[in-house]
Amino acid sequence: MTRVVCVTPNPAVDITYRVPVVAAGAGHRVADVLERPGGKGVNVARVLQALGVPAVVVAPLGGPGGRWLADALTDGGLAVRPVPVAPATRRTVTVVDDSGAATAFNEPGRPLADAEWSAVVAAVAEELAGAGALVVSGSLPPGAPDDLLPRLIAAAHAAGVPAVADTSGPALLSAAGAGPALLKPNAEELADAVPGTPSDAARRLLGLGAGRVVVSQGADGLLGLTRDGELWRVAAVPGVGGNPTGAGDASVAGLVRGLITGAPWPDVLADAAALGAAAVLSAAAGEVDLAAYARFLPTLHAERVE
Repeated sequence: MTRVVCVTPNPAVDITYRVPVVAAGAGHRVADVLERPGGKGVNVARVLQALGVPAVVVAPLGGPGGRWLADALTDGGLAVRPVPVAPATRRTVTVVDDSGAATAFNEPGRPLADAEWSAVVAAVAEELAGAGALVVSGSLPPGAPDDLLPRLIAAAHAAGVPAVADTSGPALLSAAGAGPALLKPNAEELADAVPGTPSDAARRLLGLGAGRVVVSQGADGLLGLTRDGELWRVAAVPGVGGNPTGAGDASVAGLVRGLITGAPWPDVLADAAALGAAAVLSAAAGEVDLAAYARFLPTLHAERVE
């Protein structure tokens, strides 16, 4: 199977501290520290790798954290195309207590120069030669050009491969206007960008130029719309609890695999829902409980609503 180019415009070094309890204004003795390469495109690539689909991560990386992130991805068996930039790669810190509650501190991304963004686009264009699909996932750092996603999607069009975008805010609207094969916002991201019900908002994205739109809705499952106006739903797997971080990224991995293989749309949606549910059972974003995925998949079916 041809590889997927996974772009993370705003990567991070994810640091998790485990403590017995979190108390404001108090000192804490950290029981355990976990460092992982972070970013939604990184998570998508990890899940694709677990599914046997080759992927390459393209990301702007700078400073010691950026070098560490690139080395960690390589050590984990992922192909990586680092784009060297001057600003240091950001960090995110999550403090998890014994109850499972998580408190996150997310640094903003550092602004990049126009030439650095152009280098990112150029690297993506090179990696798309012979690729099966492009995925652009995650937020954009402050100061990112308004036309970044349209430029990346245009590179996919030039290479003759489908583009999938999972982003939020104005970037979601600009991506839609560039004509991606698929957009995958979650319900909150969609509501922030487009007013109306999830189905009406998704139809607006179709009207702007998106080929298909899939909306992840947590406990309400997945909503999928096609260019010709068909509306499909997949119910959530009941009784699944755990870490929702990365569930949407796992769903994106399933969607892009379906685009590459040309699987029937209802099967693609069910597969994406099963992967998202299986990711909830994993402790870290970018990991999927494959045994749970195998159990969930036969129980899920996409139903046409309209």
